[in-house]
Amino acid sequence: MKLKLLSTLFVLISTLTFAQTKVSGHVYDENNEPVAYANILFKGSTEGTTSNENGRFYLESDETWETLIVSFIGYEVLEIPLTKRVNFDLKFILKEEASSLDEVVIVTGKQSKKASENPAIGILQKIWDRKRQNGLNQFKQYEYDQYEKVEFDLNSIDSALIKSKLFKGMEFVFEEVDTSSVTGKTYLPIFLNESVKHISGDNVINKERQDLVGNKNSGFSNNQVIIDFIDDLYSEYNVYSNYIKFFDKSFVSPIGRSGVQTYNYVLSDSAFIDNKWCYNIIYYPRRKNELTFKGDFWVNDTTYAIKEINMQASKSANINWVKEIYIEQEFEVLNDSVFLIKRDYFLSDFAFNKKEKSRGVYGKRTTLYDNYKFNEPKDPKYYDKVVYNYDADVYNRDEDFWDNNRLEALNKDEKGVYTMLDTLKTVKKFKRLYNLGSILASGYVEFPSINFDYGPIFSTLGFNDVEGLRIRTGGRTYFGTNDLWRLEGFLAYGFRDNKFKHGISGKWLLDKKSRFTVFGGHRRDIEQIGASLTSSTDVLGRSLASNAVFTAGANDKLSNINLTNFGIALEPFRNLEVRWDGSFRRISSASPTFSLDYNDPSSSTGISSEVYQFESRFSLGYFPQRQMTGFGVERKEKNDNFARLFAQVTRGDSDWFNSDFNYTKLQFSYIQPWQIGGFGRLVSSVEMGKTFGEVPLALLSVVPGNQTYFSIYNTFPQLDFYEFVTDTYTSLHLEHNFNGRLFSRIPFLKKYNLRAIVALRGVWGELSDENIALSTTGNPLEFPLIAPDSQVYYEYSVGIANIFKILRIDFNFRGNYLDTPDARRFGVTGSFGFFF
Repeated sequence: MKLKLLSTLFVLISTLTFAQTKVSGHVYDENNEPVAYANILFKGSTEGTTSNENGRFYLESDETWETLIVSFIGYEVLEIPLTKRVNFDLKFILKEEASSLDEVVIVTGKQSKKASENPAIGILQKIWDRKRQNGLNQFKQYEYDQYEKVEFDLNSIDSALIKSKLFKGMEFVFEEVDTSSVTGKTYLPIFLNESVKHISGDNVINKERQDLVGNKNSGFSNNQVIIDFIDDLYSEYNVYSNYIKFFDKSFVSPIGRSGVQTYNYVLSDSAFIDNKWCYNIIYYPRRKNELTFKGDFWVNDTTYAIKEINMQASKSANINWVKEIYIEQEFEVLNDSVFLIKRDYFLSDFAFNKKEKSRGVYGKRTTLYDNYKFNEPKDPKYYDKVVYNYDADVYNRDEDFWDNNRLEALNKDEKGVYTMLDTLKTVKKFKRLYNLGSILASGYVEFPSINFDYGPIFSTLGFNDVEGLRIRTGGRTYFGTNDLWRLEGFLAYGFRDNKFKHGISGKWLLDKKSRFTVFGGHRRDIEQIGASLTSSTDVLGRSLASNAVFTAGANDKLSNINLTNFGIALEPFRNLEVRWDGSFRRISSASPTFSLDYNDPSSSTGISSEVYQFESRFSLGYFPQRQMTGFGVERKEKNDNFARLFAQVTRGDSDWFNSDFNYTKLQFSYIQPWQIGGFGRLVSSVEMGKTFGEVPLALLSVVPGNQTYFSIYNTFPQLDFYEFVTDTYTSLHLEHNFNGRLFSRIPFLKKYNLRAIVALRGVWGELSDENIALSTTGNPLEFPLIAPDSQVYYEYSVGIANIFKILRIDFNFRGNYLDTPDARRFGVTGSFGFFF
C-alpha cells in the first residue's frame, strides 16, 4: 500500500512540476456522433491537436492556460474555461452553425479534389511546384550538425503493473514515471540513446557522408545491435516525398502528389509564424485501413515551404504492433526564401493490440539540426571514405562533450534513465530477463566468462526420413561484436541411422581496410543438395529442406556430404566482394531408396556410387546501397532494400586429389526488392547457370522443389525434389506483397488488416544426352532425369498474410507439366513471423 501511495504521489508531483495544463476528452456532434479531426487548442497560443477517428484527444502544455478552443468547419466554436490544471475525460458537443449550409459546400466527409472548388488543393499544387526549390535541394553542397535522442518507455503504468511479480525487487524504477504530452498516458523511461553526427552532402554528384562524432546510451554503451536497430527503426524521411517509409511500410505523404487521391484537405486558418504569413491546412484520410495520417500543416504564402507539420497515423492503418504514430516537424526561416528543418519529433506506441487501455512501449526520437553551411565543395573522394576501425572513444565521450554538443538539454526523467539503468544492471532478476531476451534475439546462450556462445538453440532438434529424430549441439567463440576471428562447430546425432555428424569452421580478418579474410572448415553431414540453384560457399550451412517432419511425399532423396573447404575473400571496393576458394567433396546417397550411381569405366563393376571431386571457385558479389554494421570478421546488414548481384565460376579438376570429373560451371543470380509506392513491395530474382562437361546427378543443377509445408522463397512448392534436373537453366521468381492495399477496399474484410500476396515462378532448363547417359545405370532405384526444356515450367500463387498478425498462407497452383506422374496440381504452404 505504501508503494502504491508513494508512486501515486510521485506521479502527481511530476504532473505539477513538468506540465502545467492537461486536457483530454471527446468531441461529439448534436447526434452524439464522434467528430473526427476537430481542432483543439489553448486560446492565445499555437499549441493544439486534433481529435482522432473516435473524437478523442489529449493536449498538454508546459504553460498555464485558462481557456480551451474546440472547432471544426461548419460548427460553432466552443470556448471552454479551464478551472483546473488537469482536466481529463471532458465531453464537448459541437453545434452546427446556422449559416454553415450557405458558407460551406461540404463540411464533413469527402472534400473536393479540384483547386477551383477547394483552395487547399490550389495551395498543395504550389507546394509541389516549389518543393525542389525548398530545403537542401536548392544548394549544390551542404553540411550540418545533427543531434538525435531516442528513448523507449514502458507506458500505461498503473498500480497493478507496479505490484506485479515481474518487477518484484525492481520497484525503484518507478521513481521515473512521467506523463506523455501526446497521449496523456503515464510512462516509465527504460532506454535512452544519444548521438551526434556531422552530415555532408553534394547534390551535384548525389552523395552524402555521415560521421558519427559521439554516441551514448543507457546501460548498453557499445551494443551495436541495439544502436543499429534504432537507426533502422527510425530511418530518415522527407515529408515532400510522395511516400514516407518507416517500419518497412510506405505511408502516403500528405504533402506528396499522391496525397490528393488519399486525403481530404481543408484550408482552416492563416496567421503569422516567425513573422511569416502562413496558411493552415487540415488533412484526414478518405478511406480507413490504409497507410495514412491525419493532422495539419502550416505553409508559407510566398515560398510555399512547409513551416510546421503534424502527422498522426490513422488508428485503422494496416500496421502491426504499432498503436500510435505521431510526428512533428518544425522548419527554421534562415532568410526570405530558405526554410530548413530545425526539429523533428517522432513518437510510436508499440503494443500487441490497438485497444485504448492496452499496455505497450513508447519509442520516441527527437532530432535537431544546426550549424548549416552551403556551397563549400569537397573532393568527391571525401564522400566515399569508409570507417574501418571501431573507435571506442566515439562511444565513451565524457560529460563535457555532451554538455557542449547537445542541441537540447535532457530533462530530469531522461537524466534519471542513465542512473536507473546502471542500478538495474546490478539486479539479478533483470540480468536473467536481459539474458532471456538476448537468447531469443540471437539464438545463442552466452557464457562471457569463457568467451563462448552455445547454439544456435533453434537447430537443436530436427527430423528427416534418413536420420529420424536428430539432435544437434554446437557453439562459437565470442569475445565481442568486432572479433577479428571466430571459430564455430557442431556435433549432431540421428536416432534412425545411428550416426554422428560434425562440422567445424573458422575465419580470420587480416586487413580491415580491404577486409582480406581467410576461411576454412570441414563438415560431415546429411543434406538435401537440390534445395537451391545457386551453390553456397558456407561450410556449415544446411538447407531447411534437410529437416522436415511433414512433407508432401517422401523426403528420402538425401545425400551424405563430406566437405573440406579453404579460401580467401576481400572487399576491394565498398559492397563489392571477391572470393576464391577450393573445396573437396565426397558425395553419396544417404538413403536406401535413393541412388546417385553413375557409369564409371575405371570401376571394377563399371558403376560407382560415390563422387570424389575437387572444385575451385571464383565469385563476385555486388550489393549496391547495402549498409553494414560492425568492424569485425562478421558484420550484419542494417537494411534490406538493396540489390544482390552474384556471379560465380566453378572449375572441377580431376588432376587434384584424384578427383573424378573435369567441368566448368557458370552461375549468376540477381535479387532486387522494389518499393512500389503505396502499392506494396515486389521482390524479383533471376538465376542462370550452365555446366560445361559431363557430370553425374550429384553434380548437376537440380531445380529446387519444395516438399515441405513452409513457404520458401526461390523454390517451387509444387515440384518434388529432383523432379527436374538440368545442366543449363534460367529461372524467374516474382513475389508482390500489397501490404493491405487490396483488402482495405473490401468492406467486410478491411477490419482484419489482411495483406494480399501474389507470386509467379518459372524455370526453363536443358539436360544433355551425355549427362543423362552417364547417370543411367539400370539401378532399380534410379529415376528418369527430366529437364523443363519443351516449355517453361511455371507456378503461380495467391496468399493471405497478416492472419492473426503472424501467419501467412499461400495457395499454390502448378501451371503445366500436369501429365507428369504424381504431379501435384495444388498445394498449401505457410509461414509465420513478426512483421510490422
